[in-house]
Amino acid sequence: MNSKRPVNLDLSTIKFPLPALVSITHRITGVILFVGLIFAFWALDVSLSSPLGFETVREALETGFLAKLIAWGLLSALSFHFVAGLRHLLMHFDIGIELEGGTQTAKITFVTSAVLVILAGVWVW
Repeated sequence: MNSKRPVNLDLSTIKFPLPALVSITHRITGVILFVGLIFAFWALDVSLSSPLGFETVREALETGFLAKLIAWGLLSALSFHFVAGLRHLLMHFDIGIELEGGTQTAKITFVTSAVLVILAGVWVW
């Protein structure tokens, strides 16, 4: 095909609708959770290996800035991924599939996730 249509490959100039941003962020948080399992499995392995290992993980999570940041990041990704997953589940039942409904559920997803991220931050820090 020899198409004369212009092709815009610069993603920074494209304005995505809100439901698309929720969908993209849902995928990104899924990848973050997958990679974050490395930290979670390491912490679980060390904490179950011995009482000293448990104290090491507990101390790292209580005093270590990096460990708290990772835990907060994982909880934040989990909360957004969960809420966006519920939104996608509702869409399978034909709820919020129109343009207005999709935008409304996308707003609810972002607001609910922001509240959960803040609560996770308060809990971790």
